[in-house]
Amino acid sequence: MTARPLGAPGDPLVSIGMPIWNCERTLRMAIRSIQEQTYRNWALLLVDDGSVDRTVQIARSFEDPRIRVVSDGRHRGLSSRLNETILLSAGKYFARMDGDDVAYPERLERQVRYLELHPEVDLLGTGILVFKANGNVLGTRRIWRKHEQICRRPLAGFYLPHPTWMGKTAWFNRHLYRDEALRMEDQELMFRTYQSSRFASLDEILVGYREDRFGLKKALIGRLHFMKMFARLALAKPKGRNQSWAWGGVAEHGLKACVEVLAVATGQTYRILRQRALAVNTHELARWNRLWNQLTRGETGTDACGINSLKAIRCDPRT
Repeated sequence: MTARPLGAPGDPLVSIGMPIWNCERTLRMAIRSIQEQTYRNWALLLVDDGSVDRTVQIARSFEDPRIRVVSDGRHRGLSSRLNETILLSAGKYFARMDGDDVAYPERLERQVRYLELHPEVDLLGTGILVFKANGNVLGTRRIWRKHEQICRRPLAGFYLPHPTWMGKTAWFNRHLYRDEALRMEDQELMFRTYQSSRFASLDEILVGYREDRFGLKKALIGRLHFMKMFARLALAKPKGRNQSWAWGGVAEHGLKACVEVLAVATGQTYRILRQRALAVNTHELARWNRLWNQLTRGETGTDACGINSLKAIRCDPRT
């Protein structure tokens, strides 16, 4: 007897939360990558954050009963919109996705299968491939599989790319994002929960992450909020080891900010910040090219909304 394919009726529903904001040129590809998933029992929640372009029009152009579009015309920020998608989710698992990234066809299936086999894991990531608007590959990033590896240096941050997350919906409901954690909402959530939760990552690239250029301003805002978080911890603790540990976090992210400024100022961004674009082997390059060609087939002209789909720009709901 053949095994029933994962994703058939009766399997755990995956709710995919995708906050969207001014991403008219990239959204169609992101949604299509979800529709091409080998795992079929999903619901996609597209929550608009006050877009002023054709983002909402494109989102509503998909005639798929599994896709729901929510738009109230207001700009409230990523954390607020992520919490909205979590509270709207009905599935056993909640997955993250951005409106300018690409999910490999096996992404949901691989993550659901792992979580079903490892019920002790609350939050699961995957590897990412970093690409530019024209599909050219910049590189990949290091993958840490086990909780102890991901959390080995909590002051420095956690190695689990935010756009790849899938976890128990109940866990997300207990640990909502915080609005004040600007540009580091994922890191703040992990810092807040890593001692009472279990994280893991698949040792496989399953998400294409769009990065046309390194956003220095966004990075520095994130570093500033890291430093504020650790400073608050230091000031809230009595003098001693805990206080010095928290001040170490302030120094850690201050130093990283200086390195990022130097990298951009010298034009050597991916040489100095080489961990952001590690070499990709030929197998992964071929795999990415097949996916890119599949998703761009028939989209080289203008789509139904008159948008050139291949002239992609960064859609960043984290603004």
